[in-house]
Amino acid sequence: MSVLKGLKPVPVWHYFEEICRIPRLSKNESQIREYLLSFARENKLSAKEDTTGNILITRPSHPDFKNRKTVVLQSHMDMVGEKNANHPHDWVKDPIIPTVDNGWVRANGTTLGADDGIGIASQMAILSDKDLRAGEIECLFTIDEESGMTGAKNLEPGFFKGRILLNLDSEDEGILFIGCAGGLDTVGTMSFRRENLPAGSAAFEISVTGLRGGHSGDEIHKGYGNSIKILTRILRDLGEKYNIRLSSFDGGNMRNAIPREAFATIVVNESFSLRIQSRISELQDIFSGEFGDLERKLRISSVKSTLPESITDRNSQGNLLEMLTCCPHGVIAWSKEMEDLVETSTNLASVKFIEGERIRIVTTQRSSVDSSKKNAASLVASCMKQAGADVLHSEGYPGWTPDMNSEILRITRQSYRKLFGKEPAVKAIHAGLECGLIYEKFSGIDMISFGPTIRGAHTPEEMIEIITATMFWDLLIDVINNIPSED
Repeated sequence: MSVLKGLKPVPVWHYFEEICRIPRLSKNESQIREYLLSFARENKLSAKEDTTGNILITRPSHPDFKNRKTVVLQSHMDMVGEKNANHPHDWVKDPIIPTVDNGWVRANGTTLGADDGIGIASQMAILSDKDLRAGEIECLFTIDEESGMTGAKNLEPGFFKGRILLNLDSEDEGILFIGCAGGLDTVGTMSFRRENLPAGSAAFEISVTGLRGGHSGDEIHKGYGNSIKILTRILRDLGEKYNIRLSSFDGGNMRNAIPREAFATIVVNESFSLRIQSRISELQDIFSGEFGDLERKLRISSVKSTLPESITDRNSQGNLLEMLTCCPHGVIAWSKEMEDLVETSTNLASVKFIEGERIRIVTTQRSSVDSSKKNAASLVASCMKQAGADVLHSEGYPGWTPDMNSEILRITRQSYRKLFGKEPAVKAIHAGLECGLIYEKFSGIDMISFGPTIRGAHTPEEMIEIITATMFWDLLIDVINNIPSED
């Protein structure tokens, strides 16, 4: 039974619900690719796939609009898969079950995939609209945006021909985005030794849960708690008081999400067991006081657990906690050109004990200034190297420089004013969009990005506001209708 049936715009929500049934995590987009190609065949539309996995489906122009410029609509196929630790969901096979909740569509215990499922659904609704009178429309679906922008990086010259592009991957209705930050990942890997447990030991699992998390670009400036940072402070506190030994540390998951949950298994002398639990209760009060209503669901807990087989050597434990204390997280600098725009930031995204007695620390740096992005990465690398970690930087991706004289910006602003009787905001975004890479490969292309309101992207709290989906659709149609003729 359809949960979203009757929501407007009807065709968009129809395709969105179909997309929710298809597993499509980054680097595992085979099912969504086949779905899109099958859709093209069923609708007798031209489609092609490049060697990377990007797909282009073309809707021919209406006979009366053959002289219009070709417009490209672009979204990404993949999504971030985040779920609450206690929620059973297999990202390889289980569908996302959307629900309607007081004017919003959300999922239960998992990310919804509105980023960028709503973009895909809108493209499909336009491609299948028999009544739309417009010029040629090329719909570009890229792969692996969330974990490295692999699709955009490997777009082949000439894969599409349009030189006006509407990116459908923004999350704030009423804002037209004309620029974005560039980014890169800095990853540290450190080795450690396993040691036997001291006699008379007890084990506890320490957990930090209930944080908001969020998109590490869109929400890095909001002051939300970072579970890795909080857990590090807890472990340092317990180490100073009770000489704890660390057996494991598991915090965060996605490189572009602020970590919401973190867990550590510690070993301590049995005589300190009651004190550990008492101190955890005190730390709950301390951190709740620090964050207040901003993180009112924050929970810090300790549960006595089965003794692990081994613990981390003391030197490596100290180096890890020093590194995580040193490693910056959050806003580094604000833009000097655009009000309320983060210029440079870094996200301490995940810490995992992995095979071979190694620990992997993943971070992401973003900036609209390339040199500042690299400097932020150097700051993080310095902390990692002091702890003896090997450091690798990803290739990264470029930013997208705003152009206030853009023709598609002028058209979209006019459409917005006409439809809604107010002026849209025009901004750059601190999140990374594929537009920077596309501009680098297709010099001179004219681009804009807009979308409906999505909150909690990259977290199980992700939701999309229904009324703004209608506004987004109306704006998209009107912009397409006003694409100019060829000179």
